[in-house]
Amino acid sequence: MKVLGVSGSMRKDGNTAQLVRYILAKVQMSGIETEFVSLAGRIVHPCTGCERCKETKWCVIEGDGWSDIAQRMIEAEVVVIGSPTYYYDVNGQMKNLIDRTYSLYHDRKLAGRNAVAVTVCADRGCERSLETIEGFLNTHQFSYLGHVCGKAYLPGEIMTDARAVKKADGVAKKIVNLLQPKD
Repeated sequence: MKVLGVSGSMRKDGNTAQLVRYILAKVQMSGIETEFVSLAGRIVHPCTGCERCKETKWCVIEGDGWSDIAQRMIEAEVVVIGSPTYYYDVNGQMKNLIDRTYSLYHDRKLAGRNAVAVTVCADRGCERSLETIEGFLNTHQFSYLGHVCGKAYLPGEIMTDARAVKKADGVAKKIVNLLQPKD
């Protein structure tokens, strides 16, 4: 059993990363294995639309960080995927990651996993970012455990968003209830 957290923020310790890590820390307190992956400092090239993945069942673009993250998502039971909001949607790196998973769609390699969506915005736009992530999760047939939308701009400000922290606690509890062995 593993819970994978993916932060799309280009800031290694940005508000999105902090919120994803917060959820993972709550889950880990119950003895469940977690792993955190950040897109910060990684290159994830965009999908070129070549369609060769229909034959190979894997993205043919090489030399970036996508394959490693995709493999970790395949191995995870739960994926907590988060993105900051840029112009009312997910940021470019997250969109590149999502678009490249088209190669996993042909054999439904992500189907049956569970997921939580996390978005952070300064003021507005979280809902649209959330819709993009939910579209990704629905397309790949994840079971949806919920979402967290937070508001923050300054570094570390997300942890002062009481509503987001409460929602993060709730989704962490759902993950624990799903994965914790029952007597």
